[in-house]
Amino acid sequence: MPFSLVNGTSSVTLYASDGALLSEALNFYTNVLGFTYHSEDGNVTYLANTGASMVVKIIVSKTRGLSSSDIQTKKQEFIKILNVYDWRSVESNVVLKTASVADLTTTLQTFGFPIQVSPNEMFPNELYTIDPLGTVIGFCAAKNPLTLNPPLQKTNRLLSMEMKSTSGSQTAQLVLPSHKRNIAVMTSGGDAPGMNANVRAVVRTAIYHGCKAFCVMEGYEGLIRGGPEFIREMSWADVRGFLSEGGTNIGTARSKEFRERKGRLLGCKHLIEAGIDALIVCGGDGSLTGADLFRAEWPSLIGELKDTNQITSEQFEKHKHLNICGTVGSIDNDMATTDATIGCYSALDRIVQAIDYIDATANSHSRAFVIEVMGRHCGWLALMAGISTSADYIMIPEKPASSKDWQVQMCDIVGKHRAKGKRKTIVIVAEGAITNDLSPISAEDVKNCLVDELGLDTRVTTLGHVQRGGNAVSYDRWLATLQGVEAVHAVLECTPDTPSPLIAIEENKIVRKPLVEAVEMTKKVASAIESKDFAKAMSLRDSEFTEHLHNFLAMNSANHNEPSLPLEKRKKIAIMNIGAPAGGMNSAVYAMATYCMSRGHVPYAIHNGFAGLARHESVKLIDWLEIEDWSSMGGSELGTNRETPGDTDIGMIAYFFEKYRFDGLIIVGGFEAFVSLDQLEKARTMYPAFRIPMVLIPATISNNVPGTEYSLGADTCLNSLIQYCDIVKQSASATRDRTFVVEVQGGNSGYVATNAALCSGALASYVPEEGITLPQLEADIQHLKAAFKADQGLARSGKLVLKSSNASKVLTTEVLASIMKQEADGEFDAKTAIPGHVQQGGLPSPIDRTRGARFAIKAVQFIEENCDTVTRHKYDLDFDVSTRVVQNTAAVLGVKGSHLRFTCIRQLFDFETDLNKRMPKKIHWQKTRDISDILVGRTRVVANKNTVF
Repeated sequence: MPFSLVNGTSSVTLYASDGALLSEALNFYTNVLGFTYHSEDGNVTYLANTGASMVVKIIVSKTRGLSSSDIQTKKQEFIKILNVYDWRSVESNVVLKTASVADLTTTLQTFGFPIQVSPNEMFPNELYTIDPLGTVIGFCAAKNPLTLNPPLQKTNRLLSMEMKSTSGSQTAQLVLPSHKRNIAVMTSGGDAPGMNANVRAVVRTAIYHGCKAFCVMEGYEGLIRGGPEFIREMSWADVRGFLSEGGTNIGTARSKEFRERKGRLLGCKHLIEAGIDALIVCGGDGSLTGADLFRAEWPSLIGELKDTNQITSEQFEKHKHLNICGTVGSIDNDMATTDATIGCYSALDRIVQAIDYIDATANSHSRAFVIEVMGRHCGWLALMAGISTSADYIMIPEKPASSKDWQVQMCDIVGKHRAKGKRKTIVIVAEGAITNDLSPISAEDVKNCLVDELGLDTRVTTLGHVQRGGNAVSYDRWLATLQGVEAVHAVLECTPDTPSPLIAIEENKIVRKPLVEAVEMTKKVASAIESKDFAKAMSLRDSEFTEHLHNFLAMNSANHNEPSLPLEKRKKIAIMNIGAPAGGMNSAVYAMATYCMSRGHVPYAIHNGFAGLARHESVKLIDWLEIEDWSSMGGSELGTNRETPGDTDIGMIAYFFEKYRFDGLIIVGGFEAFVSLDQLEKARTMYPAFRIPMVLIPATISNNVPGTEYSLGADTCLNSLIQYCDIVKQSASATRDRTFVVEVQGGNSGYVATNAALCSGALASYVPEEGITLPQLEADIQHLKAAFKADQGLARSGKLVLKSSNASKVLTTEVLASIMKQEADGEFDAKTAIPGHVQQGGLPSPIDRTRGARFAIKAVQFIEENCDTVTRHKYDLDFDVSTRVVQNTAAVLGVKGSHLRFTCIRQLFDFETDLNKRMPKKIHWQKTRDISDILVGRTRVVANKNTVF
């Protein structure tokens, strides 16, 4: 077995304290590792590998070599910390290159040598052992030094080595933290799609950080029962395939016993017996309330166990404190302080899909349908479904009408919609819908009202538990994974004085919130509703919930009620689509037009982009009836193309802007739309027609528009791509020993490939920002070999590799698959899968529909607020277009971290854009990429820029 030193040197020197140890070392390096005897020179013995490219020099020295007893003590200390700390952080070591880490692992285990693999046993990229002389020696398969990217802070894993004299000899004494972390995860309460992804992330992140990972089976009931059957230690491989499965594979159950102190005492004892000192709970408010109570009582519980001799003093000292962290798994999205909960968007996707199907039948027969959805105390699902499907009316517990008025209100709105020519009626009822005197409103009540008062042919559909079922959508996989990773970091960093954290999300940022405050605020909503204080209930919901409700009410009153603005404040606002079609474009147009109508503005549609305007004067007033079902339609009903004003005739465009006297412009599109806004803003010096507020709503599956971390269409794209990958992976699993190289769109942006890799569990992904290096490709092929060998033909063993179409011009998808197949040496097969424009999606996802509506209404409000800033001096000869106040009226609306912001085009175009690459200079999704690699055990090779293809 040939070896060479990774660091590039050609020799290594070792010391043996006597002849017996020298013999043991020679036996190890020759018979186990395959070195050959080369020569002797006094007390120095030389060994060499094939070709003598590397030499091991062993010097017999009683003063410099460790004694047999010292070596045994050192081995025992290292074995003791085997699954707790990284040996590489304990002392310096020699690293050799080997052809196969997996084969060497088997050899060393056969001979009984202690080993530690990195990053995990499932996919060993590096291997470390202790030779007979007490030297820590490592092995890797790469030609270049390896780095685990990202170099995440390994909390509580830094060790120091002290050398203390004992009877004249040098004995290694390890200075360790008080104890290791054993982290358990459990799911509790109602199941939610994405819980499995959360469990997978917790288990693998814990293992990555050198901790032991456990799963508590069957929720709190598992804590009560205890034992290895219900508190199981998990390996890396145990959570394989979890990403694509719905529900929770570790079970969930509500436990009456745990609500009593006696039950919690039993749970405490069982956790201590398993050695667990950190617990991550994925569940709803009830589950998390129980978790925080468990932590609060922990000191008294463990004290009682000690006093009654149920645990030892050593166990008491070791487990004085229990760190608890919560991740919210709930389809209702009813937890305060977080924008979304794990599973809520998957449930919403089921609801919206069902209503889309029902919509066709309703339209065909001119029927009314009453849809009952889940939500006993929270109307989020009903509200978001109402926005996503342009429902006529919704009923939620947070905003009830009087017991007499709800029928009148509903029939008034439905009747007006019917009078305007609408053939179908959709009413969505949350299961917790009530009147203001707390009387429940059932779907049957609503049906009877529509039949009796309006004479409509009405049907009721109760979706029930269908809403919980099925695989998680891409967003829930992404959210659950990132929250699981952050939860592990949180419990590793927590001290006894740290309040229990809740892992939440604000806009696009994962954040930590106080668990107690979140639970208390959530419970106050239900209490406020019970006390009929509905205003307080609404105030306790997050601001986005309130915003969505106001938006729905405004859109729902379009063209039927008296406009809310006085005549002098009403504007003419145009909207257009630029670039490739993206999911959510039509939703944005619908929301913009209906909101404008409710306010009194006049909405104009510019069809077929700037080319259509310049060549055909493609301007048309938007009619309410024509767009009433646009929210649920994919593509772009306005028509779109990639031509910018500079590509057509900017003077003609200015002429038509002046002719129709537009007071504001909303552009929905991708990078071409971004460039178009820049051109229009710069043309203000010559054309007064462009001295109006202009807003860009980013919409592109590539998500490469500067100024935002999210673009409309990206979620629809990821849903379509993940569904495609799940199917391809299933095919690969059925065939056994096959990997698919999937080509992913995205231009020069690796956003889609990175997030698809995270959500599908792909073993590798290649993006334009990094290119493809041969050392990385070699490492990935070795990684695939090890993965297939570890699976041994088991089910759920299909493997994926994702490649952005622009990641390499030389290594195309076909070439990449051919190289992998060739280098696999028959251990696995490789084929290509190219979804192409399927990635643009069919029907837009609920996220793109609701965000399209939210962004469009924000854009109209921006025009309302900024119109006077530029238009009152629009035709002044000395109009200064360079002032910051004026520049801010041409902006990009985007998500930045935890905020929704308008950023002026001048700032973005001049300072934050790589125009040649059509990309923002800052890559906001790098952390996601790092996490994706860590959770599949991929090793990142330090790239040599000269070898990137």
